[in-house]
Amino acid sequence: MDNPAIVHLLRLVHVLGGVLWVGTVVFLAGFLLPSVRAAGPAGGPIMQQLVQARRLPLWLMGVAILTVLSGIGLYWRDSAGFTSAWLASGQAQVFGLGGVLALSAVILGMAVNSPAGKQLGELTARLHAAGRPPAPDEVATLEALQRKLARATTVAAVLLVLAAAAMAVARYVP
Repeated sequence: MDNPAIVHLLRLVHVLGGVLWVGTVVFLAGFLLPSVRAAGPAGGPIMQQLVQARRLPLWLMGVAILTVLSGIGLYWRDSAGFTSAWLASGQAQVFGLGGVLALSAVILGMAVNSPAGKQLGELTARLHAAGRPPAPDEVATLEALQRKLARATTVAAVLLVLAAAAMAVARYVP
């Protein structure tokens, strides 16, 4: 993978994908999800639109996967196929730490965020289609899903900010 065009493309996909991924998750955790929760049942249609119509979880997962795969490609190149002495350097270890943090966020997104967002969207769609306010048990379910989604998104945001910080400083570590 010594073709400069491929390396530049991988770096472009990695950096732009990372910017989009980290920025979106930080925005969701810090602004959108708290606002939707504060709106109560009125926030349901927003989540329904984001999850079902706009397919935000699928877009985020796609960007995350492209970012991680391009990062693995760059790491492969820098380490000469995961075989060079470079792997023992501080630089390689910090890049590796960033990668592990990002992979942790991907796993969290797949295991918690995506299913919770989907359940939330489906429940609000059913309520909207029925044209009635949620029953007490449905309110409890909505609130539990919102709390779960908010917690997992906050953890993912922290993981991604730390991953981005590691990527930003790794080139300068001896």
